[in-house]
Amino acid sequence: MIKNELQNSLKLRKLLALSNALQILEVVFMITLTERAAKQISTLQSDLNDGTKVLRIFVESGGCSGMQYGMSFDEPSVEDTVIECHGVKVLMDPKSLEVLKDVTIDFDDGLHGKGFEIKNPNAKNSCGCGRSFN
Repeated sequence: MIKNELQNSLKLRKLLALSNALQILEVVFMITLTERAAKQISTLQSDLNDGTKVLRIFVESGGCSGMQYGMSFDEPSVEDTVIECHGVKVLMDPKSLEVLKDVTIDFDDGLHGKGFEIKNPNAKNSCGCGRSFN
């Protein structure tokens, strides 16, 4: 009886791991980090001196247009999807992942640079600040 439960538990874990791997593969094609963004994230992560924290990109209510983008360094949670691009890992919760489908994240550090820019083809409107959309 215990042996069967252990085998079923192991099978379930393998299925969950496969499901997560497939989800990550699907997301890789949905979210794009430019090389400049990846380089800046890597620099910020190095400055943080905490190997357990990864950049979280999220969406929350607020801002001029109803929703706004946010970024913070955080530890991964069970429901997060980890995206890796150009050697940099980024976390996203399920709600944010849905809203950020097909986005490109860039970093502009030029003369009039704004910092991180999220180009979201799904946003109907966005504010001039670049952080708020609907």
